[in-house]
Amino acid sequence: MTDVDTGSRDRLALAVLAQYRMATTEQMHLIASPDVRIEQTRRRLAKLRAEGLVDRITLPQAGRTRVWFPTSYGVRVASEWSELRGRRLSRTASDRTAVRLRVGHGLTVTEAALAFLQEARKRGELCRPLDWIPEVYHPIGNGEAVIPDALLYYRRNRSSDGGSGGVMLRAFIEVDRATMGPERLAAKLGAYARLHSYIPQPVGRRPSALQEPPREEWRRRYPLFPRLLFVLDCTGPAGIVTRIDALHAAATDLALAAFLRDVPALAAPMTDLLHHGPAAPIWHPVQDPDRRVSWMHTPVP
Repeated sequence: MTDVDTGSRDRLALAVLAQYRMATTEQMHLIASPDVRIEQTRRRLAKLRAEGLVDRITLPQAGRTRVWFPTSYGVRVASEWSELRGRRLSRTASDRTAVRLRVGHGLTVTEAALAFLQEARKRGELCRPLDWIPEVYHPIGNGEAVIPDALLYYRRNRSSDGGSGGVMLRAFIEVDRATMGPERLAAKLGAYARLHSYIPQPVGRRPSALQEPPREEWRRRYPLFPRLLFVLDCTGPAGIVTRIDALHAAATDLALAAFLRDVPALAAPMTDLLHHGPAAPIWHPVQDPDRRVSWMHTPVP
């Protein structure tokens, strides 16, 4: 009989690489197959490479770490699958040079994804590998768009009220590796505020009085606007404080008041994310950065 489990794990491994863009061998193991030995993950990746679906680069530093990415053939194959339908798979995901130049940021984004996946497994909650979706395109008019580093879907168990089911949480993730100034980072709050209020203008004839009034574009995708989480990396404690202070200063702008009343915006160091887990009270609200809260239980302001 065909080993269906092996086939499904091969499929998941390729889908993860097509969606995440890149991952190390260890990341792939922990994301897709944490219940088996890592040697099985290595063999799976080698088999997918032999089939022309994935490829790898080797980093000269860090013990010659192997970084895996999908080939153009692998992207074409995965893009036809139902679990990736509607996803905008990257055109440069299969470009060896593009992978090499983006490896620092790309692997950090994948490491952040892994933190949320492992937290869900530990807590018995639901966050599957493909519930982390990098670079979802959101237009905000005039040819501009907001493209978060990732969109996260996470189903949290209900609190101890005895109820069944759970609560679906969504978050836009921005991973900052201190490659831009604090002011440019803080300006992203304004971009998300524009997305929050953006209403596409109807093209062609004028809307009639019987038509429903136009609504914000984001409501076509989400019942609630996703929370906004900034993950701060590649800087020391003083740099973290500087970047959180810049976000706080931007949050005092009256133009952002309506947005921040509706949408929790939080920031946390990557080191705390990895050490304590994303569910811990490690997140600083940009409006009150002296506090620390859990992103899961932060109510809408």
